[in-house]
Amino acid sequence: MTTDLPLPDAVSNLTPFQALMIPVALLGAVFLSLGAQFQSWGVQRVEARLGRQSKGLSVRHVLGLLSSGYWVLGTIMLGAAVVLQLFSIANAPLIVVQPLGAVALVITTWFSSRASGVPLGRRAKRAVWTCIIGVGIFVGIAAFVGRESAITREQLITVLVILAVVLALVLVSFRFVATHRNALYYIVGAGVLYGFVATLAKVVLNRLLNGTFDWLTVVAIVGVVVAASLGGYFVQNAYSSGSADLVIAGLTVIDPIVAVGIGVIVLDEATGAPVGAVLGFVVAAAIAITGVFLLAKHHPQSRS
Repeated sequence: MTTDLPLPDAVSNLTPFQALMIPVALLGAVFLSLGAQFQSWGVQRVEARLGRQSKGLSVRHVLGLLSSGYWVLGTIMLGAAVVLQLFSIANAPLIVVQPLGAVALVITTWFSSRASGVPLGRRAKRAVWTCIIGVGIFVGIAAFVGRESAITREQLITVLVILAVVLALVLVSFRFVATHRNALYYIVGAGVLYGFVATLAKVVLNRLLNGTFDWLTVVAIVGVVVAASLGGYFVQNAYSSGSADLVIAGLTVIDPIVAVGIGVIVLDEATGAPVGAVLGFVVAAAIAITGVFLLAKHHPQSRS
C-alpha cells in the first residue's frame, strides 16, 4: 500500500514535543468540562422558558440557545477545548491524547455536585471511577504501543465509507428512539459521531500540513462538519434528558474508544502491538463502557 504523504512509516515512541501534547490535551479536558456544564445550564433555562419537547429540541429551542448567556459561554469554552484537542491530535498519536478527555469527567462530576447540592451517592461515584480506571488503562497501554503512521488514500476512503454507514444508522434510529427522550441513546450517538470528528480532523490536518490537499480532503472536511453538527444536536438533547456529568462520561469514554478503534484498525497506529496489548485495549474499553452504563443507572438525575 502506497501513501501520498511524505512521512516516516512510523514513530516507535513519543518525542519530547509529542509528550508535550499530553498536558495540552489535559487543559482541553478542563475547558470541555466547564463548557459542558455551562451548556447544560443554558439548555435547562431555555426549556424552562419555552417548554420541553417530546421529540428532542425543536428549531425554536435551538435558536433560543443563541440568546442564552450560559450556553454561549459554554460554547466558547468548548471551542477552546476543540482547538486544544486538534492541536494535540495533530502533533501526537490519536490513541495517546484522545482518551485523556476522561479527566473532564472528574471535574464535571465535582462541579455538578457542588452546583446542584445533590451528592452523587456511593454507586454513582463508583461508576465514575470505573470510567476513569478503564480509560486510564487504555491510555497507559496506548502510550507504549502508539505509533504515528502515514495516512494513505485507501485508509481515508475506508474511514469515510464507515462514517457514511454510521450516519445512515444514526438517522434511521433517531426516528424510532427520539420520542423516548433516552439520554443514553443521545450520548452514545454523540460519542460515536465525535469519534469520527476527531479521526477525520487528524487526517485533514495531516494532509494540509503535508501539502496533499485534494478532493478527498474536501470530502473529509464535509464529513467533519456533518458529524460535528449532528453530534452537537445530540449533545444538546442529551443535556435536556440527562445530567452534564453523564453526558461527559459518555463522550469522554465512547468518543476516544471509537477514535482509537479507527486509529488501531484502519490507521495502523498500533502496528506491531503484542497480543497482550490488544487484549488490554478490549478489557479497558469494556471497563470504561460499563462505568458509563452504571452511571446512567445510578445517577441521581437518572433515578428521578
